[in-house]
Amino acid sequence: MGESKKSRRQAMLLDSPWSEYDQMLEQRLSKKRYKHSLAVMERAIELARRFGADEEKAKLAGLLHDVMKDTEDKILLQFIEDSDILLTYADRAAPQLWHAIGAAVFLQKRLGIVDEDVLAAVRYHTTGRAGMSLLEKVVYLADLTSSDRDYGDVAKTRRIVDRDLDQGMLYSMKFLIGDLVARGRLLHPDTLACYDELVRAGVQIS
Repeated sequence: MGESKKSRRQAMLLDSPWSEYDQMLEQRLSKKRYKHSLAVMERAIELARRFGADEEKAKLAGLLHDVMKDTEDKILLQFIEDSDILLTYADRAAPQLWHAIGAAVFLQKRLGIVDEDVLAAVRYHTTGRAGMSLLEKVVYLADLTSSDRDYGDVAKTRRIVDRDLDQGMLYSMKFLIGDLVARGRLLHPDTLACYDELVRAGVQIS
């Protein structure tokens, strides 16, 4: 990370409670995952500013979206179940999604964050869903297009997202569904509902 970018990110997290969140994440996450969280925070702020979402909420959800990412599956599942969250069959069959569910619970139960939009943005940052708020789309797409992402067509994805959030959602949904089908993985109902809603609304990638 360049010194100027590192300094800018550090400046964003100087004051309470941001400094406490930062320290907590550095302790809970691998070095790579911690850097990713900072990059998503920065990208979420950028997209929020561009499209008119609440920047403070975007900063919060972007920073904390992966707070449970490095938690062992067995411990994570127990944490979710102890919080009286009823997992659907699709949720239970996809351990890679548990960190998002667990993170929303962690924010609410451990950090006292009760803003429903922030909690939903964290909860659905892996699957998407029908009826996503502006903030949810911002965080979902910030996660996919943060500066540390280097998958094949990330540059194209960023260009689409910077132009139009809904087009960015549709493009990412097509990629996600195609990738899951190619690997013989289950399709989550929330992802399918998100895709169907975008198509019904007539969203097209220009």
